[in-house]
Amino acid sequence: MRLTTLQKFLWAAVAVALVAVGAVFLLVDRSPEPIAQAAFRPTFSLPDAGGRLRTPADFEGKHLLVFFGFTNCPDICPTTLAEVAQVMDDLGDQAGKVQPLFISIDPERDREMGLAEYTEAFHPSILGLAGDAAQTRAAADSFRIYYEREANLEALDVYAMSHSPGLYLISPEGDWLGQFTYGTPASEIVADLQARL
Repeated sequence: MRLTTLQKFLWAAVAVALVAVGAVFLLVDRSPEPIAQAAFRPTFSLPDAGGRLRTPADFEGKHLLVFFGFTNCPDICPTTLAEVAQVMDDLGDQAGKVQPLFISIDPERDREMGLAEYTEAFHPSILGLAGDAAQTRAAADSFRIYYEREANLEALDVYAMSHSPGLYLISPEGDWLGQFTYGTPASEIVADLQARL
């Protein structure tokens, strides 16, 4: 069977491609160890209910469990905070090595509603932080999370907030360790923390 000129060209292109792929694999195998990326260190500077400005330095030596939410949240926020409360109870004597933080993405309304009372209703160890709009945006951007106000077109003074629902774990040194997706059982979070404490 004779090959047409086009077929010969296509087979030659395939052969060249195979040689190129093989060369890439050889180069990858012989490349030096990858350069470690700089540690991801989210940060914040936000006041607590008493007006004291809080930063990660205030919690040095502790793992941080950080959640961004708002007090009018109908489901995700209270469910997550209930899980955090269970985590803190289940950690027992090790709970002092973990600081849970609730960062408000709706700070003006949350301060009026009583952020401290809201967080303490779940667990006394959960610290609520609520800054101004710029401080809140800076903290969210640092954690690389999304939030946005969603207006109700029928009543302009009524609105909700959409936001990233994860629970974020930060090391005592301030490094990002990862996130627990919404709905992660408290038992899994406790097991992860106990392996680190």
